[in-house]
Amino acid sequence: MLALSSTASFAADDKPSPIGYSDTPVIPGTKWKVHDIDRPRPKAVKPGDRLGDAPADAIIIFDGTNADALQSKKKDAKGKETGEMVPCPWKIENGELLVEGGDCWTKQEFASCQYHIEWKSAPHTKGNSQKKGNGGTFFMDRYECQMLDCDNNPTYADGMTGCIYGQTPPLVNAVKKAGEWQTYDIVFTAPKLDGDKVIEPAYVTTFVNGVCVQNHTKIMGPTKHKNITDYSGSFPAKAPIRLQDHKNDPPIRLRNIWIRPLP
Repeated sequence: MLALSSTASFAADDKPSPIGYSDTPVIPGTKWKVHDIDRPRPKAVKPGDRLGDAPADAIIIFDGTNADALQSKKKDAKGKETGEMVPCPWKIENGELLVEGGDCWTKQEFASCQYHIEWKSAPHTKGNSQKKGNGGTFFMDRYECQMLDCDNNPTYADGMTGCIYGQTPPLVNAVKKAGEWQTYDIVFTAPKLDGDKVIEPAYVTTFVNGVCVQNHTKIMGPTKHKNITDYSGSFPAKAPIRLQDHKNDPPIRLRNIWIRPLP
């Protein structure tokens, strides 16, 4: 009997497993049944070879070879922006972007997206608090996720690396020591619009060096300094991502920047 039972079990396990069903109930709020055999399957996307490398469907902003995906705003003789866009002025050194010469914007516009960037500030950077190793990524040119040397450098909580600047501090301080590469992995959810008016706010989920520091946190409105914010006014469906030059001495360095637009 033991031998027969073992054989029967083997025969049952050897049968092909169903690849879907058509006799299950419909999932509430959808047109698809549970395990629906007719539901379209997601396309395959090749991940990067190493953790942090761009996947096959990413838009490369900077890979160490050129800064063609970025642009800056031309300034007149008095240093005022003219509105004319010019090539990114930041130098490339050893495959790294030196953030020096003013803010830069992506040439492409984005809304919801998955975003990856790596940055480093020098251990001997001058200044303290917000004047030490400071940078930032502004989603849709208006919502800032702060980049700052927060290792042994006290500053206000809603100005630390991983914060939504001026709004929500990070859950923890997950930065490495100055001189080491820091990593941002961010999922940004754009605000929902009715025409050009915001009817649902933006959200952000942020990882600093692999540590979750924002978990689907509501963004209260465009970033402001020393003031509160809201969603009054008009808003675009898409906009460029802005990378901030906060005039560090020496400048911070960037590498491996890529974006995946999300629905």
